[in-house]
Amino acid sequence: MSAEHPAVAWARTAPLTPSDVDCTTTVMLKILDGKCKMNPREKDIIALLYDVLKARPGRIFDDADHALIARARSGIDEAMVERIYEQRLLAETMISRPVMKAYKAMLRSSGILDEKQEEDE
Repeated sequence: MSAEHPAVAWARTAPLTPSDVDCTTTVMLKILDGKCKMNPREKDIIALLYDVLKARPGRIFDDADHALIARARSGIDEAMVERIYEQRLLAETMISRPVMKAYKAMLRSSGILDEKQEEDE
């Protein structure tokens, strides 16, 4: 039996807000559409966080959005990339840049993500 990743344990107990859940889902969309500049390890961590948090209430996403993400994770073609991209853009219009930056800073200060890299914004 393998040990649980520290990010998973953290996500299970951290007092995250619905906005944090939405930010996690938005970053997951950005990873899936190929626009995320995080390093591969951080992308893997976001996917782990998403898997824990997707069942928690957010303000933006619903079951259809999570079903879309699940389909994209099991196999993605150009049409799916376009759907994911459109959904991400919509989410980014509802989450301000300062909110997203604060979310990433919180993950970094909690030790979940590495210290800020210039290219990850």
